[in-house]
Amino acid sequence: MSKEDLILKRLDEIEAKVALVHERAVAAQNLRHELQPILNDAFKVMLHELSDIETGFQLEDLFDMLKTTMRNVKNLTYMMKQMENVIDLWHTSEPLLKSTVPKAIAYLDDLEQKGVFRTYQAILSLRAKVAQEYGPEQIEEMGDAFVFLIGMLNKLKDPKVRELIEKASDAFTSMDLRDAQPCGMFGMVKGMSCPEAKQGLGVMLEMTKTLGKLK
Repeated sequence: MSKEDLILKRLDEIEAKVALVHERAVAAQNLRHELQPILNDAFKVMLHELSDIETGFQLEDLFDMLKTTMRNVKNLTYMMKQMENVIDLWHTSEPLLKSTVPKAIAYLDDLEQKGVFRTYQAILSLRAKVAQEYGPEQIEEMGDAFVFLIGMLNKLKDPKVRELIEKASDAFTSMDLRDAQPCGMFGMVKGMSCPEAKQGLGVMLEMTKTLGKLK
C-alpha cells in the first residue's frame, strides 16, 4: 500500500471519528435544549424552597457539621457496626418473637380471665389503705405479729391440724344453742347416757391433758 493510500485511509478514519464526535455533540446539545426548561423550573423551585430556611441556615454551620463528622468518623463507624449487630440480633430473634409473643398474649389473657390482675389490684388497694391507716413505725411493730401468723399458717399444712379445725368448724356450725335447756345434776347424769356426750367428754379429757402441757 502506497503512502497516498495510507494517508487517505487515515483521513477516512479521522473523518469518521470527527463525524462521531459531531454526532454526539449534536445529541448532547439537543439534550441540553430539552433539559434546559426542566432545569430552570427545578432551579426556581429549589430557590423557593431554600428561601424558607435561609434565615436558619448558615454556610458556617455546614462546615462545622462536616468538621464534626470528620472528627467522629471512628464513632460513626462504631455506631454503624453496633447497628449491624442490632439488625442481626433482630433477624435472629424475630422468628422466636413470632412464636412467643402470641403465647405470652394468650397467657396474659388467661390470667386476666382468672382474675389474677384484679387480685393484684385489690392487694395494692389494701396496701394503700393500710398505709393511710397506720404509719411506718406501727407497720414495722406489726411485723413480728405477721411473722407469727405466717408460722401458724405453716403449721396448717399438717393434715391432722386441718382435719381437726374442719371438724370443729363443722361441729360448731351445726350446733344450735337455741335447743339448749337448763340442766342440773340429774340432767347431767341423764345426758351422760348419750353416746355422743360420752364421746365429747373423752375429747374434752384429751384436750384437757393437752392444755395441761401449756403450764
